[in-house]
Amino acid sequence: MMDLNSKLASEKNRGRLYELEGTSRRAILIGTYESGKDKPESEEQLSELASLCDTFGLQSVFRILCPIRAYDAGTFIGKGKVEEIKALIAEHSADLVIFDDEISPQQQRNLEKILEQYVIDRTELILGVFAQRAHSREARIQIELATCRYQLPRLRRLWTHLERQRTGGAGKAGGGGKGGGYLKGMGETQIEVDRRILRKRVDRLEKEIEEVKRNRETQRHARQRTGIPTFAIIGYTNVGKSTLLHALTDADVLVEDKLFSTLDTTTRKFLLPNRQEILLIDTVGFIRKIPHLLVASFKSTLEEAVEADILLHLIDVSSPTAEVQAESTFEVLKELGAEKYPMITVLNKTDLCDNRLMINKLCIKYPKTVEISALNKTGFDRLTELMVQEIARLRVRVKLRIPQSHYALVSELMRKGRVISCEYEENDILLDVEIPHDFNKDYKMFISE
Repeated sequence: MMDLNSKLASEKNRGRLYELEGTSRRAILIGTYESGKDKPESEEQLSELASLCDTFGLQSVFRILCPIRAYDAGTFIGKGKVEEIKALIAEHSADLVIFDDEISPQQQRNLEKILEQYVIDRTELILGVFAQRAHSREARIQIELATCRYQLPRLRRLWTHLERQRTGGAGKAGGGGKGGGYLKGMGETQIEVDRRILRKRVDRLEKEIEEVKRNRETQRHARQRTGIPTFAIIGYTNVGKSTLLHALTDADVLVEDKLFSTLDTTTRKFLLPNRQEILLIDTVGFIRKIPHLLVASFKSTLEEAVEADILLHLIDVSSPTAEVQAESTFEVLKELGAEKYPMITVLNKTDLCDNRLMINKLCIKYPKTVEISALNKTGFDRLTELMVQEIARLRVRVKLRIPQSHYALVSELMRKGRVISCEYEENDILLDVEIPHDFNKDYKMFISE
């Protein structure tokens, strides 16, 4: 009998979705809403679920929205709707049902028994997409940790082969029912063993994440010592963050019209028009209903946004849900404690937006807003102008007269600040320089009027 470590390896740590990969699976998508005013948003989220299916390689053949007065503890939706879905499965030759809401392990088991097909939820699909697109060691560890946490309460579902064994002959275990009873008991024991194995795996992955976090902090401190301002490009998934990074820096980064094309942070240097060197960081995209276990697992990656000096918040204004997507990004920023960071709101894909009222509304709602097209490289002059202004807000301009005997301080000022002018007068160095507000106070005694 295969132990769970082997299972995890063979399943690529993707739960049961590994069984669906590389096959032509036909999925029926299920969304719910509690009142009529919630229906339009539920329709949009169902469209997003279809995009997730496309990214993973599944074919969505039918979408159904279910009005819900009270959620059923056993099947999430009412029995009538369950029967309707069963008929739709036969009609569309579907072999997979995906709920846009998170459903409990018990509801999942009950639905699969009734529908006689795979049933997964939005969380499991997002985990599958992330697992497909994780390339770095860090991203793979984070995905595996999130998947292990998701699998723990669902572990019994991995042991359906034991039920098949119970219905077979007695074998050496004894006659008839005795053999089945023996195997059932062994199965239950094995599940407990595997739970312990999985919990140990979670513990080990958490330690690996802590190691990754320490490495990131070391890299971050190294960047901070250079004094180079950092900008984190944040926003909803597929709004054009990687396209912007590529357009500004000619970076060799993946640019793809699919959800979550970027899971690993990419950092590139960029020179602003005033010759100020900065670092641009491309971060993982946000999404509505993002599973909390993914936020927890990707904390170290998302913290790249938290530790940046300034945020570039990209919004795809060509999307009909642009405003909702922007609010979803802010919700994640709140979880990270970064919602009050200095921010430039970048309205992307303005060339594809016919709704000028939406653009005006976003310009009013968010201060320091700029309109661009990252793909066509338009609006960049105004964007870089705002970036220069934001850096200036983080800095103070001072004129200093520093003796050459303190040249170490001069070197540090040149490294961490932006030198406007530098002259030599006898044994002194005259500096006109912009430096970060939090720069050490050693320079104050050398301030020149």
